[in-house]
Amino acid sequence: MFMRAATVSRFGGPEAVQITEVPVPVPGAGQVRIKVGAAALNPVDVAMRSGVFGGAGERIGLGWDVAGSIDALGPGVAWAVGDRVIGLAEGHHEPLGTHADYVVLDVEAVAPAPASLDDVHAAVLPLNTMSAAQALGLLALRPGQRLLVTGAAGGVGGYAVELAHWQGLEVTALASAVDEASLRSRGASHFLSRGTTLESSGFDGVLDAAALGSAAIAAVRDGGSYVGLWPGREPEAERGVRVDALAVRADGAQLAELSRLADQGKIGTRVARTYPLGEAAAAHARLAAGGLRGRLVLIP
Repeated sequence: MFMRAATVSRFGGPEAVQITEVPVPVPGAGQVRIKVGAAALNPVDVAMRSGVFGGAGERIGLGWDVAGSIDALGPGVAWAVGDRVIGLAEGHHEPLGTHADYVVLDVEAVAPAPASLDDVHAAVLPLNTMSAAQALGLLALRPGQRLLVTGAAGGVGGYAVELAHWQGLEVTALASAVDEASLRSRGASHFLSRGTTLESSGFDGVLDAAALGSAAIAAVRDGGSYVGLWPGREPEAERGVRVDALAVRADGAQLAELSRLADQGKIGTRVARTYPLGEAAAAHARLAAGGLRGRLVLIP
């Protein structure tokens, strides 16, 4: 039994993405197989396609997010066939990711899908919401403290604004001026336009989703905290500022809570456009063109 999967066997631009025919994976102990309903395309897929994470000479599967339904169970699994779920395939996918007809995940990486969302909208949640939640956890701010989110109009940044707002933080969003109204509606108390001088702004913490580095850490008060999203690219610590970089991890319990927040309307979803799985290369080209508000989503 075979299926389609979006993979790369050589690094490069969107043209490096191939649709290959591969055996349908079989779940092992503690795993489920998901019939993919939809899978989001994220900047990390571009990094994988481009060789940022290595793997030259291997077939690398693309895709981290998935929404769909369980169609097969490994031994020792309490889920049922037919359950609607969302999940995260973290790390370097050898050979398969979620941009495929089926994907096998550990049960610890899976959570119930939001009942109020279809697969297309549910598929944009796992990677971005867990990245935002885990980055906020690293910042360890208390209610009432001041948080700056750079790149706040992006996938991770937008969810960070929403989650921080519900955690009682005073949120300032940094993004393009055209995004101000949207970000205020998502919970930002204050807004700064891209290019604003940040030095000596005195924030208790900065979530640097835009990878501004030294410019962002300059906005943190002495003894505050900074978290970036690209390990190895964070700025040097200074003035007692605690510096961390997020390495997102799959966490089904956390994802279940985020799914509940989506059902409660506390976090939203933004889908820019859908593409058939067979047009994955075209989706990569559209992502490279920029200017999107929301995620591109592949549908098998």
